Amino acid sequence: MNNKTIPFTREDLDRICQDHETPFHIYDKAAILKNAEDMIKAFSWVPGGYKNYFAVKALPNPYIIKLLAELGMGADCSSLPELILAEKAGLRGEQIMFTSNDTPMEEYEKALSMGAIINLDDITHLDYLQEGPGLPQLICFRYNPGPLKEGNAIIGSPEEAKYGFTREQLKEGYKKAAAYGVKRFGLHTMVASNELDPSYFVETAVLLIDLVNEISQECGISFEFINLGGGVGIPYKPEDSPVDIPYISREIEKAYKEKLGGTIHDGKLRVLMECGRVITGPYGYLVTKAIHKKNTYKNYIGVDACMADLMRPGMYGAYHHITIPGKESLPKDQTYDVAGSLCENNDKFAINRELPLIETGDYIVIHDTGAHGHAMGFNYNGKLRHAEYLLNEDKTVRQIRRKETIDDYFATLDFSDL
Repeated sequence: MNNKTIPFTREDLDRICQDHETPFHIYDKAAILKNAEDMIKAFSWVPGGYKNYFAVKALPNPYIIKLLAELGMGADCSSLPELILAEKAGLRGEQIMFTSNDTPMEEYEKALSMGAIINLDDITHLDYLQEGPGLPQLICFRYNPGPLKEGNAIIGSPEEAKYGFTREQLKEGYKKAAAYGVKRFGLHTMVASNELDPSYFVETAVLLIDLVNEISQECGISFEFINLGGGVGIPYKPEDSPVDIPYISREIEKAYKEKLGGTIHDGKLRVLMECGRVITGPYGYLVTKAIHKKNTYKNYIGVDACMADLMRPGMYGAYHHITIPGKESLPKDQTYDVAGSLCENNDKFAINRELPLIETGDYIVIHDTGAHGHAMGFNYNGKLRHAEYLLNEDKTVRQIRRKETIDDYFATLDFSDL
């Protein structure tokens, strides 16, 4: 179970919204920093060193990336704009992990120019790079374990996933990379997303440790790191429990000592991760306002946000908890669909949700939007993406992204010949 509370009151929102109109995403700075520090501390035992590369796709904002970088986190990027975001936040070189797929050459060229760690998704990309700008001295491959490990609902079966090398391709790839002159090596996998079972990540670490030992013996190379990927879930529902990070760390430590002791990697292998959702997800909120009530075959609450602000409920049927500030203690004796104004029937933040009586003008706070919330926004129906704010400890706010304007929407169109 987890306590679904919000870090501000109705009165706080009244004050904030005097200068910042709804809807907007707001992120709890203190909670994000505390959470990030706890994760870093949990893996402080790693002899070779531990680093989490924050998955930029979860919350692509340079202010957030910089906050986490100041604690020692890097950035996991998968596109040219994400690389530039990391660069703007002050990250350089091996503070950046470039994990992409079906990658255009210009994106590889940017990553190489920054000195980022290149994590290749396919064996053919070795020749693609070698025949182009050339391979870096450090290379990492993404492993797809196929039938050896189950995926989960979001990514699906590894055998059906578009990502990664097969086991035999890994061995061939490392031999080829070494022949091309690559001197430093890493190994990566990620076959789940928003997974809540902590044993899943322990199994992943064991899989990679065993594979590192096997490949190093067969290919005559040593590895600098294993990258366990991300995919650590968050408790979207009140009945869900947070993933036990200290348990994951303890069990990986046992495997590390048992399986690497006496090998060439003993005490040297770094452990990396690329978590995003679990770092910021629970500490972001979409603040919207009830602007209409509609009673037909169902009872609807119309809000000033829409699916363009938070795609997950409409796209995945995902649950996001809802709080009505100032009415937390009232009985949840009403059943509503909470809907936006998009011309799509799946533009609903909640369906048949039991909530307190809602009146127009009430704030509606949608939880757990600190990852894959604003990041997945879009402009269908001409909807404009809204602002992002950072909530300080004293309840003041800092704008970290302004809302889009009509001028922004039309900026890529040329009306001169019409």
